Amino acid sequence: MTTPQDLLIVALDVVPSRPVEQGDLSLALAGAEVIDLIDAQALTLDDDRIVPSARWTLADRLLDEAASSLVRQMPYESVEDWLWRRGRGLSSVYVSALETEGQVTRQHGRWIPTRTSRTVLVDSPARRHAADRWTSGEPVLAVLAAAVGIRDKPAEDSPSVTDEAVETVLAAVNNAVLELDAVRQRRAIEDAAFDNIWRGD
Repeated sequence: MTTPQDLLIVALDVVPSRPVEQGDLSLALAGAEVIDLIDAQALTLDDDRIVPSARWTLADRLLDEAASSLVRQMPYESVEDWLWRRGRGLSSVYVSALETEGQVTRQHGRWIPTRTSRTVLVDSPARRHAADRWTSGEPVLAVLAAAVGIRDKPAEDSPSVTDEAVETVLAAVNNAVLELDAVRQRRAIEDAAFDNIWRGD
């Protein structure tokens, strides 16, 4: 089980505190990949730069794909740049992987299946593992979930992240999500102004 997979399962399984945007989730999944790659010693951080290791052994296909796509020339890639590059459409990639593994199914509506189908988790060891990690308040998963609106920020007395590199990644995820939200708000304002011009307001 991986942190990105656990995060996606929690996103599908838990009623969020606010609607989860796919772009936010994709950024958080990319950050979760970096955290798992740090843990697997497939990379290290030099300040905020991702420095790949010479060798790595990863059992998970998507993590292996992530490690293979790391920039391997100096000055290397910043965590923020990685989030934007790797994160593009990443939530769909992980959902497809869960579908392929039989972890989720598409539940169709009775009358118009193509418009009302939704992704539903099946009972599986992966779902139980993610639920255990979630209910235990594991800090990395809790902070990533808070970043995308699955839950509110962890309480002050909650377990905290103690690894400096992981903290760097989590901070980058939070900043990227805030930046994406600012872009969405700016576009909404511009669209509203454009509509007002056409209506003559």
